[in-house]
Amino acid sequence: MASHAPERHRTTRIGWLRAAVLGANDGIVSTASLVIGVAAADADRRAIVVAGVAGLVAGAMSMAAGEYVSVSSQADTERADLARERAELAADPDGEREELIRIYVARGLPRTLAEQVAVELMTHDALGAHARDELGLSAAFEARPVQAALASAASFAVGAVLPMAIVVLAPAGPLSAWVAAGSLACLGLLGAVAARTGGAGAARATGRVMLWGALAMAATSVVGRAFGAVV
Repeated sequence: MASHAPERHRTTRIGWLRAAVLGANDGIVSTASLVIGVAAADADRRAIVVAGVAGLVAGAMSMAAGEYVSVSSQADTERADLARERAELAADPDGEREELIRIYVARGLPRTLAEQVAVELMTHDALGAHARDELGLSAAFEARPVQAALASAASFAVGAVLPMAIVVLAPAGPLSAWVAAGSLACLGLLGAVAARTGGAGAARATGRVMLWGALAMAATSVVGRAFGAVV
């Protein structure tokens, strides 16, 4: 008899993948846009590097703080819902079992089978059954604030290093063009890798990240030129 290995689904990657992709994308777009804006104002390369490094540090800390606060709020809500469900199970187990039965009937099970499933699941793990089937909570989507904060900060820093490396290594000439071209290429690669990791189409993901990155860089270039002209 053939044995089957457990299936591995991509939904288990959603938490860290979202934070990592968001951080890297923001690191590339924010830092590239910042240095292009400063360069457009006719600043020298040293000033551009200082601005870029400051943006990298500030952005990484901002991403970490934002993710931690956001995901902590989600975790607080999940804990509050579980505490309420635990109290309801203690106060009215029959009513809670009936809730599960109605859920399973709505999903297509006959009433008799739904009753059997609800009894078995509540006997095994009543809170887990209600968390999963009534509240929609699961381990794959569990809020992990520290993990999300670290992933976002690290991925932002990695993303920000790419345009900074171009600033340092680019030959003499139109620095903004080098940064824009290199950063758009990195954004396209990031979109393709993220799409492949998540099992989605690469072309669409690549196109949208490159489009929004180009718009951000164009906007800061206009601002930099305007301030450079005023000065």
